[in-house]
Order: sequence, then C-alpha cells, then structure tokens
Amino acid sequence: MKQKMFLCLLTLMMVTAQTAQAQLPAVTLKTIDGKVVRTDTLSNNGKPFIIDFFATWCKPCNRELDAISEVYEDWQKETGVKIFAVSIDQAQNIQKVKPLVDNHGWEYDVLLDPNGDLKRALGIQAIPYVLVCDGNGKIVYKHTGYTDGEENELIEKVREIGN
Repeated sequence: MKQKMFLCLLTLMMVTAQTAQAQLPAVTLKTIDGKVVRTDTLSNNGKPFIIDFFATWCKPCNRELDAISEVYEDWQKETGVKIFAVSIDQAQNIQKVKPLVDNHGWEYDVLLDPNGDLKRALGIQAIPYVLVCDGNGKIVYKHTGYTDGEENELIEKVREIGN
C-alpha cells in the first residue's frame, strides 16, 4: 500500500513538473526597439510560435535564422507561425544586435536577454536553442544546435500542432 501511494505521489509530482515546465516563464525582456515584454504573455493570436535563441557571434545561430528567413514568408502563409528571435548577447554587445538583424533582413520580433534571465529560467545551456509553442503558449518542442536543413523539422512540428 505504501509503495502504491508513493508511486501515485511520484507520478503526480512528475506530471505537475512537466506541466509547469511546459509554460513559458515570466521574465521581463525588451524588444530591439526598447519596449518591455513579459515572456509569459508572448502569443500569436492562438497560432503556434517559435522562440529562437541566438547571439551575434554564434555562426550556427546566424545560419539557422538565415535559413528560416528564406522560408519564413511561406511558413507564415501556410501556418500563421510567428518567430521571436531572442538575443543572449551581453549588455556590452547589445548594440550589435540591431545592425546584424538589419543586415540579414530578418523579419522576426527580436527580444533582448542581456542578463540571460530567460535563458537561465529555461535551463538553456547552449545555442542555437529553439522552442516551438502551441497557440496557448505551451512549449511543445525543444531543440539545441543547428545543421543545415533542420529548419524543416521546425515547420513539421508547427504543422503537427496545427492539425
């Protein structure tokens, strides 16, 4: 009986932990234009969205965001997906973010995480790091790293959510 109760309690704790981790944490960031945004309120009008962590100095990050940029318009037409690109550049390098975004022509909503608050809250150890969230803002997929073509996996996850 004690073992059964323990297993039930353990299962309940695991389900609670998974549910708690599935929602975005409440962290205050700024947009590239200086507006304040709380991450737990990020949304896309009930449609899926992607959060892509990057840094100006991270070559794989820039390759990934470039690859997505090439197909982003098609993705938006097909699924309505929105991308939030979150720079983890530290405060002394934050001025490099906007020129990089402009130079690459990225049409993403860019957020700044110079103190690593969101990165730390999500337990992110390496970049590029991507989250796919459903229309309710719940994290349904996570991925670290980038190799050419992996953006196709992202859109597949978005398509799965939409169905």
